[in-house]
Parts: sequence; structure tokens; C-alpha cells
Amino acid sequence: MNRFAYRTTGLAIKTIAGLTRARMNIHGADNIPHGATIFVVNHFTRIETFLLPYHLHRLTGRPVWALAAPELFVGKFGRYLEQLGAVSTQSPHRDRLMVKTLLTAEACWIVFPEGRMVKNKKIMEKGRYMISYAGGKHPPHTGAATLALRTEFYRQRIADMARCNPQEAQRLIDRFDLASVESISPQPTCIVPVNLTYYPLRARENALSRLAGRMVEELPERVAEEIMTEGAMLLSGVDIDMRFGEPIEIKKNLSCRKVQCDIRSSAAIGFDDAIPSRKFMRHEALKIMQQYMAAIYRMTTVNHDHLFAACLKKSPVSRIDKDNLKRRVFLVSQEEADSGSVYLHNSFDKNQVHLLTDDRYRKFSEFLDFAMEKGVLAADGAVLKKNAARLGTIFDFHRSRIDNPIAVMANEVEPLTRLQRRISRLCWQPGFWLKRKVTRLLIKHALDDFNRDYETFSTLKTSKPKDVGRPFLIKGDRRRVGVVLAHGYMAAPAEVRGLAEYLGKMGFWVYAPRMKGHGTAPEDLAGCTFQDWIESMDTGYAIISNLCRRVIAGGFSTGAGLALDLAQRVPAVEGVFAVSAPLRLHDMAARFVPAVDVWNQFMERFNLDEAKKTFVDNHPENPQINYFKNPIAGVRELERLMSSLEPRLPMITAPALVIQSREDPVVNPKGTDKIFKLLGSTDKQMVLFNFQRHGILLGDGAERVYRAIGDFLDHIRKGPRSLSPSAEAGAEHGELKTEESN
Repeated sequence: MNRFAYRTTGLAIKTIAGLTRARMNIHGADNIPHGATIFVVNHFTRIETFLLPYHLHRLTGRPVWALAAPELFVGKFGRYLEQLGAVSTQSPHRDRLMVKTLLTAEACWIVFPEGRMVKNKKIMEKGRYMISYAGGKHPPHTGAATLALRTEFYRQRIADMARCNPQEAQRLIDRFDLASVESISPQPTCIVPVNLTYYPLRARENALSRLAGRMVEELPERVAEEIMTEGAMLLSGVDIDMRFGEPIEIKKNLSCRKVQCDIRSSAAIGFDDAIPSRKFMRHEALKIMQQYMAAIYRMTTVNHDHLFAACLKKSPVSRIDKDNLKRRVFLVSQEEADSGSVYLHNSFDKNQVHLLTDDRYRKFSEFLDFAMEKGVLAADGAVLKKNAARLGTIFDFHRSRIDNPIAVMANEVEPLTRLQRRISRLCWQPGFWLKRKVTRLLIKHALDDFNRDYETFSTLKTSKPKDVGRPFLIKGDRRRVGVVLAHGYMAAPAEVRGLAEYLGKMGFWVYAPRMKGHGTAPEDLAGCTFQDWIESMDTGYAIISNLCRRVIAGGFSTGAGLALDLAQRVPAVEGVFAVSAPLRLHDMAARFVPAVDVWNQFMERFNLDEAKKTFVDNHPENPQINYFKNPIAGVRELERLMSSLEPRLPMITAPALVIQSREDPVVNPKGTDKIFKLLGSTDKQMVLFNFQRHGILLGDGAERVYRAIGDFLDHIRKGPRSLSPSAEAGAEHGELKTEESN
């Protein structure tokens, strides 16, 4: 191996990294042992030939050599691979060189047990490992296992001969070109399974493929496919998850008496001699191969594309409801996250409720667009029509990553048997059952999340009883219309219980989520962002949308802002009402935030952390519900929520009701008026009350607010109609109601 070649490769990879958007994520590097190591790796791309030795060298500090296809050892590139430590699979001295470098632990080795690039990821057939390729099928190679067994055999034999037969020991030392017995590492030989998973897989024309097409006339189709696939990975951005499994120590496979007799035999044994234990060793090599193949593919990093593709492949019908497909992927992701039976891509670290709401990370929409582009799916309204032939395994091997990438994605997770059983079970369950499972799971998770936060943050001095902060569901008489109802800042679901019960009596289903950080303690709220609150609201929407055919969003104060945010992001929301939405604040805490920020920065500069001000006192109208301390960080997040919402208000087109008290001491009514004017809804109305408080959903006159909201919901439930008598009568009791229509 030429260390200059390693440095050149390192510089090249750093240069490529600066030009590409590929990200290498390494997991389980602690599993790499210090002694002789053979890395067995799944083989999917050509770039692995030079990418792997470089990264493994950085992790181990030792040279890492690899076996490569003989056709690569041509011209300057072939000489460069030799300098880098690559050895042709057809080299006559291959095995002896490998054993020698492993005995001394001077180098590690990379072996691809499939024996070739598996472009279609098809490695299972009838429950057994079987590699499909352009020329047919074959089982995985046992070469890595055989190499490890031979290395450990000679490690033990040389050590034993050095004690009882020095002449034979010296012969073996000379045979392997070793300096001395002492040059042999005492560390045992190990095989380390390694899995590489790429996400997303999107083979398309790219700058590299276009450049290659211009520079080389009649570019071979196989080369063109590899440049198109791997060029797209590097240039458009791909996560490469490299995961190391637990090392397989080979020493225990040589404990059989027959093998030990050969190790201690005084007769000279040649490198390729047929020894009595040879048959047993072959059997052990097969067992080891099965062990590391299972370990390699058990470590596949499962991503959203895998789950969508597998659900399509497992679906027993050709017409699939879009929402049910998303529900299945949501459920399997949650079940796998809870069980820990597979490794999940880091995108699953986020709350997966976005799959049931606005798909804001575009996991479903990007997969859908790609599947439609490849002819796997066709859209028919809310239904997807599956082309089962495009998910089959009979297609051009070398074009599989371009022509049939959805099948490749599904094939990759085929060895994960528990995952396959889970997906298969969900694919046979009808839509109503999926809705029921989603609802129960989300309600359970919301309660578990509250109980966990309450146990972590609650104190006798600052926390309210659990019933105040616990999210709740009010059941209506029919499942036609449901409401997701959000409470305000520093409050809890108990703040909107009166309104929820009023709407429940009108026949509406109502779910009141707990906004993250609320209903526990101010310290909990101080660590939350408005994105956390949005996820809480999304959970509420997902629960109601799986219970009822139509959904209306509503909320008080900050909850009103979250309801408007939901209505903008999720077109399925059929109406929205906002009570005292805080676009502009009178509250003194909000005014103090800039000054407090400057003060905290000043204190931090002088390392006076104890002098930082993180809370201001709060004097709530409803002390049985609200916090007595207001975290400065929370006010800042509230302002960020409303700042992000304001430019999106014209995008809200659902029927809308805006309610505000004229003499609200916290929310400036001018901000509410601005919200009303910015709304893009043609069916919108605003109601102003003359209450001298912010919390108008509690206390005297609250039922008048309830009636206004109830009338609005009834208006949506029954269709467009004129003002109700109760609303008109309200104007005589200090209410001003205006209705605008474009």
C-alpha cells in the first residue's frame, strides 16, 4: 500500500465533499476491534471501492485493503487502485497476502460477500440468501469466513509449533514472509459486518452524466447507468449510513478436536493442502457466512422510501387510498420506534405526525412524485392505482436503479422479517381499523408525553393538579364534524374545557391537545419552541381527522394562532375560529424581551450566568390554570410563531371567525383587526366584545362567546346561512358583530 495514495484519496474525497451534498453518518464505530479485522460490507455502488478504504483508515488508523473486480485493474486507474491497497480477486497470491497481513494485523481487509454490486438489492429468495444478478443467481460467497478461519488456524499453529516444533514454525514464518514469531499479533481474528444504506435513491440525469456523455462517444450503457445513479447521489444529496455490527470472533469456530489435531500436527502442512478438518472448516465457513449476512442486512437503516415501497409491494389490492397509505407508514414507523427491532433513519427522530397532516418534510409527496414518474403509481383523485408489474423482480439488472428504483427500495428491506410481517399485517387491515389504531396510538402518546413531562418538571409550589394539564376528548353524537381546540400561552387544556363541553352538547366531537411545555411547570415551557406547539396541534388534528369526516380548528390566544397556522398548512381543515389571537401584544413581558436579551448577553460576556433573567412574574386572570412565572424564551417563541404566520394569512381560504375583546389587556385589538383583513377567506366574520379581560372563554359572559362559536360551527355544518338570532341579540348586550364578504 502506498500511503501517498491514501493521502491523495483523502484530498480527493475532501474536494468531492466540498462539491457534493452527500453526508456520511457513522454508527457503531466502537465495535471495531484492535486486532486482525475483515470488514464484510454490502455492495451497491462503485464509489464504495475507494470511499470505504478511506473512511475505515480514518477510523482504525491502519491501512485498509480491498478486493476489487479484475476489470478495474487497467491502465493508470488500475495502478492507482494497487497503490491504494486494492487487490484483484484473480490475483494468484491473493489469499497468502491476505493471511499474512491479518496475522501481523498490519492491515484490515474489505470483502463484499455478494461478490458483485447488487444493483437490484435482491438478496433473498424463499427465505434464503441468494444473490440475483445479470448472469443468474448464486449464494453469497464464504470467502471472508474461509480467510478468517485460515488466518486464525495459522495464528494458533505457528504459536503452537514455536513451542514444540521450531523447525515447522520457521518454515511457516518464511512461507508467509514474516519477520519472526513475535511479529504475529496476539489479538484474535474478527469479522465485522458493515451495512451501507443510501437515502434517498433518485437516479436521474445530472451534471456528471451529461459531462461524461459529451466527453465519451457511445458511452457503454452499464457505465452510463452507474454515473447517472451515483452522480445523482453525490450531487443532489444523499445520506450514507455506515453501520458497524458486533465483531464475530473466529477463535471459537476452531475449538473442535479435529481442527485442534490439525493445528498441533507435527507434519508439514502446505497452504493449499487438503487437511483432515477441511470439510469441517467448510461447514464452519458456511455458518459464519450466514451469520454475517444476517448481521449486515439486519443493520439496514430503514427510511421513509423503504416503508412506502414495502407497503405498496405488500398491498393485496391495486387501488390504494392515499391517506391509508400514509396511515400504514405512520403506524409501522411508530411500532418500530417503540420496539427497536430495526435501525431507523434519523428523519424518524422527528415526530411523524406530519405524515398525517401537512407532509411538511415532503416524505410522502417526494416518494409519490418519484413513483408516478417511474410508472409504479398513477393518481385517480384520492386513490392511487398500483402497477404491480413495475414492482416485480424481472427486469434489466444493470438498469434496475434507474427503471425500477421502487422495487429496489422494497427489496432492500426484504431481509427484515419482523418489519415485513408488520407491514403485511397493516396492509390487510381496512381503512376504518387503521383510523382506530392511529387515534388510540396518538391519544396514548399524548397522555404518556404529558405524564412524563409532569413527573419531570412538576413541583408542589408551581404546578397545578394533573386534571388541569391533561389533554381530553369530548365525544359528540355523530362523527360528521370534529373540532381541534387549542388553549393559550402559559395555560392548559382546562382553559377550553367549558367551550369544549358546550360544543359537545351541540353534537361536535372535540379534542383539546396540550401544547408542549404547558400544564406542567414554567421550566418545561422555557425549553420549548413554537415548532413543538405546532406538533402538539398537529397531533390534535390527526386525532380528530381520524375520528370525524370533517375537521374545524379553533383556539384561544396562542392557541388561536396555532389554529390559523394549521388552517393554512392543511387544506382539509374546513373552518377556523380564532379567539384573542396575539398578533400584537400589550403584555409588559413582551415589551421587556429585547431589553432582557441585551441584559442576558451582557451578563454572559462577564460569565455571570446567575444574574441572567429567564423569567418575569405573571399575574394571571385564572390562577387555577395559568403559570405564575413567564419564561422570556416562551414570549420570544410566541412572537416567532405570529411572525411566521402573518405573511401566510392570505393563504387561508376556509370559512373563518375572529373574536376579540375591545379592552383586552394582553392582546392589542388592532392586531386582531389586521388578522381579519389579511385572511384570504371569502366567508369570514369578526365579533368584538366589550369585556375588560383577556380570558373571555372563562368567567362572566363566556357563554355569549360560546354561542358565537357554536353558531359559526353550525354554519359550516349546515352550509351557508344568515346570522343566527342569538348573534343578533348579542349586539344588545355590548357585542359588536361585523361580517365582511368579498
